[in-house]
Amino acid sequence: MRIFAASLATETNSFSPVPTSRASFEATLYFKPGEHPDRGTLCTGPLFVARRRAKQEGFELIEGSCFWAEPSAPVSKGSYESMRDEILGQLRAAMPLDGVLLGLHGAMAAHGYDDCEGDLIARVREIVGAKAIIGVELDPHCHLTEKRVRGADIIVLFKEYPHTDFLERAEELVTLTVKAIRRDIRPVMSLYDCRMIDLFPTTREPGIGFVRKMKSLEGRDGVLSVSLGHGFMQGDVPEHGTRVLVVTNGDKHKGDALARTLGEEVRGKRGTWYPDYLSLDAAIDAAYAEPKGPVVVADSSDNAGGGAASDNTNIIRRLIERGMADAAVGPVWDPVAVQFCHAAGLGATLALRFGGKAAATSGAPIDAEVTVIGLVRDGKQTFGTAQIPFGDGAGIRVGGVEVALTSHRSQAFGTEIFSAVGIDLSTKRYVGLKSTNHFYAGYAPIAAKVLYCDGGGPSPLDARKYPFRNITHPLWPHDELPEGRIVL
Repeated sequence: MRIFAASLATETNSFSPVPTSRASFEATLYFKPGEHPDRGTLCTGPLFVARRRAKQEGFELIEGSCFWAEPSAPVSKGSYESMRDEILGQLRAAMPLDGVLLGLHGAMAAHGYDDCEGDLIARVREIVGAKAIIGVELDPHCHLTEKRVRGADIIVLFKEYPHTDFLERAEELVTLTVKAIRRDIRPVMSLYDCRMIDLFPTTREPGIGFVRKMKSLEGRDGVLSVSLGHGFMQGDVPEHGTRVLVVTNGDKHKGDALARTLGEEVRGKRGTWYPDYLSLDAAIDAAYAEPKGPVVVADSSDNAGGGAASDNTNIIRRLIERGMADAAVGPVWDPVAVQFCHAAGLGATLALRFGGKAAATSGAPIDAEVTVIGLVRDGKQTFGTAQIPFGDGAGIRVGGVEVALTSHRSQAFGTEIFSAVGIDLSTKRYVGLKSTNHFYAGYAPIAAKVLYCDGGGPSPLDARKYPFRNITHPLWPHDELPEGRIVL
């Protein structure tokens, strides 16, 4: 048995001011064949798992290239084609093959390509033929397009948000793909369009219960896999929105019925999945009203994980204006400010301009006398088994506010984003994070309370605030909720 594995992934925010090229991928994650480290990363799980399973089970794994870039604007046409064609060239050289494993994201778009994953899968199918099994792992913040579902044999999505289960889902994908190659199962997929878009954290109800339900259905009565595709709110593409995907062992009728039932449950709970979020000042008031800290306040409006620049200054400015003490905010992306802090040195006091650089939605830069309280080179933060780079970093103090500055744009995953630059969160009343929900696994255990706010950045939680041009109407909440439908 011969299986090929590769990865090409990013999450495209159609409204991001940050351009994306091949250099963006190479600066974040680029492993040539055989170079992947002995640990899983968010979108390379299938290759990592298959490497171990090949040794255990005796099949041959041919490794291709792996690419990942931080979420940002659509990828340049030439960059996408060069990475795609690199993988396809490796695939051709590996033929003949019994199967292909692809670690993708699912919300990648490039200039000239609304559906990069669908394009890649279709081209893989042309090369390997109809009999080879194509297994794909996707992030739930994906666009579950008809093209990619028709092109693949098995698609498995992470179930958890934050995505702490990417390796578990990769294990499932490899198991199902190997079984399909051996003809022990005959996977068939059913896709239901909820005709809506929402946010689905699985750290609270009803998300916790829905994940439990999906898991309970798998492995029984011919149901192989159940996935909820949340959709990606900032992706301006035709097949935008929330969809349910069910994989059965040859029973399309059962798959359709189950996908419809689950989809209707999702639709019935629309608007209740995500917690309420506060205005900037209301979040500050609520945090300091708590008897003790730290109170973690997540600002998704400037979340680099959703394609924002992560250099908006609104919350920091307001904390300073209001004279708040024992506060920390991060990560703020500003390579120039980090460079200046490293040049000045630990303990130095200097006049520094930081933040507010990428676009009008970044707010105005802050000019202040700051003290450098911590420095790090090549910093990393923990997210499950993955080590997420944030580059060189600097911790600065402005009055009662401490700020974690980074040279590599990333959201807050692990607490190292602060501890590595001299910021002790245990002493804080207010901890402001640029993240939507991936922070939860790392920060909830230390938080007296977790709140959510809109800091006025470029990626608001209200889907109706984006200037969409390409999404297909009607779609809730932009329109009245239309009837759901089986796509295939």
